[in-house]
Amino acid sequence: MRQDCNALMFALDLGTTTLAGQLVDQRGHIRARAAVFNPQMTFGQDTIRRLEHATTAQGREQLREALSQGITDVFTLLCRDAGVDASVVQRAVAAGNSGISILARGGDGSSLLRPPYRPDSCAGINLDVAGLQVPLYLFPLVGGYVGGDLLAVLYALDNPVPGSLIVDIGTNAEMALFDGTRWLATSVAAGPAFEGGNLSCGMPAGPGAVRGVQVENERFCLDIISAAHPRAGHASPLGLCGSGVVETLAAALEYGLVGRDGTIADPNAVETNLARYIGFQPTMPGDSISGAEGGHAYVRVYRDARVDLRLLQEDIRQLQLAKGAVYAGAECLMQRAGLESAALKRVYITGALGGAISPQILNAIALLPGYMINKVEFVRDGVLHGLVRFLRSEEGKSEVESLRTQIKLYPLSGTPAFERAFVNALNF
Repeated sequence: MRQDCNALMFALDLGTTTLAGQLVDQRGHIRARAAVFNPQMTFGQDTIRRLEHATTAQGREQLREALSQGITDVFTLLCRDAGVDASVVQRAVAAGNSGISILARGGDGSSLLRPPYRPDSCAGINLDVAGLQVPLYLFPLVGGYVGGDLLAVLYALDNPVPGSLIVDIGTNAEMALFDGTRWLATSVAAGPAFEGGNLSCGMPAGPGAVRGVQVENERFCLDIISAAHPRAGHASPLGLCGSGVVETLAAALEYGLVGRDGTIADPNAVETNLARYIGFQPTMPGDSISGAEGGHAYVRVYRDARVDLRLLQEDIRQLQLAKGAVYAGAECLMQRAGLESAALKRVYITGALGGAISPQILNAIALLPGYMINKVEFVRDGVLHGLVRFLRSEEGKSEVESLRTQIKLYPLSGTPAFERAFVNALNF
């Protein structure tokens, strides 16, 4: 790698729903960050639908081109925000789940649609992307349902203690448990809700996104990402990112706007002035718009002349499915490893939720079994941390390959144990 003090490096997390990138300097300091929705969503909200679309040559090319355009868009935003030309970027790396990685190569995803669900190749590969003047190295895969994104998260950790659980929350939520010698890894289909995807008011974590919600004096108070600085306030919201959705739901649960079964309450049954945030929109002329008698229920988060942000009943159901899958996956992984709750030392959460969310919020939505909540540590941009470490290491490829051999796969999807745990985990 050329040692140029002005040279930058490009790291990219290829999410099913969100493409998140960073430009960093030689010391790993972030010069710019950006995120966009994955343009492949046009062909399906989840990876399975996209893999089905990719069974034809035309479909494969459409998906490859869409992703390539999304990567170019992220890279262009980063260069603009950093005030640099593309020529100063001298190394580039990306990681994604198995399905997205196969589609990035323009490959046929049929091997992931039928048993034994193994990709044709797990090796890392260089990709040519418009706008980049260097190859984009795509991380190797672990297996059919655990991709390079989880591998990057594990690579980012420094000497994990036995009993460490990693949960990378995304459309394809991947998790791994360390027993002191090896990692036991699996994944569950959580859907895009935790990334703000496929929701009526969802958006990526960027300027204008609501990232936090609190209740003060019987009103919603919003924490909004600023265009000037990602940690500063912003005057007007445009949508809710993953953490904003979760905190809105937690507040609605705490104050009785939503029941533990996920049903939006009748406003007449809410004893506080927060009842005004509940609304019902008729499904057709003549339908009732009050109470639970008819119409589409919603919790209004914010409204002004430009936007009307509502969390619909359908949105809450999507969140139930997502959190139920994560809860059940973590529970089954512990059982498979034969570990008692006392053996669990740390739970690292990274991915869609972005920054730290309080244990109270996690407990309110029952994202994980209760005994895990107080052991949670948030790792912002876990995939990107691993990719940046890779970019800065001369031995990155051999180190990643060595780590990959220490991971044992545990398939969960469709197993009776997971199905039972999932059904039991749906309530908040």
